Amino acid sequence: MAKKKSESSGLQSSAGLMRYFEADDTSIKLNPKMIVGACIGAGVVVMGLNIAFGLWPPK
Repeated sequence: MAKKKSESSGLQSSAGLMRYFEADDTSIKLNPKMIVGACIGAGVVVMGLNIAFGLWPPK
């Protein structure tokens, strides 16, 4: 019978390429709720500035 190859060996590791899960360790991790909240907050700030400077509601 043929031997099973180990999962850690392979063409990618022998070619010097990093796997995705190895490169993901140093990335910034943000919660999707934070992104949605920041977008809503930015929209509220823009609308507030439009109201403060008299640009909204259109006349």
